[in-house]
Amino acid sequence: MLWKILAREKEAILKRWLDLILSTYPHETKKFLVRKADRFANPVGSSIESGIAEIYDWLLKEDDGQTPPFIASLDKIVRIRAVQSFSPAAAVGFVFLLKHAVREVVAKEIQSGLHFEQLLTFESKIDKLSLLAFSIYMQCRETIFDIRATEIRDRTSRILERACRKYGMPSEWMDPEESDDNSVT
Repeated sequence: MLWKILAREKEAILKRWLDLILSTYPHETKKFLVRKADRFANPVGSSIESGIAEIYDWLLKEDDGQTPPFIASLDKIVRIRAVQSFSPAAAVGFVFLLKHAVREVVAKEIQSGLHFEQLLTFESKIDKLSLLAFSIYMQCRETIFDIRATEIRDRTSRILERACRKYGMPSEWMDPEESDDNSVT
């Protein structure tokens, strides 16, 4: 059964998956992420490594229809990649790299053709995982956009307020919350 092979080869598959993920980073960043194993000195590498292990464990379990517990792990990895300079495809593309890792590590067993249907089932779970990753990515990007828009609005508001005070603009041009309400009778 393919599931037993995937469980037996877990370490090799996770190592290969991590290597493939780290290869998506610039050379210097990859060297740092590989070299530092401490979760305090290298929180990004540590989050990715622990996250993919949790995700892989869930993928090996039977689908019970419940919300997967790995969402927090997937969320951590996607959040990291969402704030980095990855395109949307590259940010969530790490999920698909698991297919490559599995095919490389268990190529002989897969080539026999005995486990083809099980491989399709496993890869279907990976595809569903990628859709979930993309949803998380889009939520992160929306949050980042909202933060940036609020920051720009606040900066602009402060600049206009200073200009109004400096050049004697009418107070009604300023933010109504900050204008002096004592003049109203």
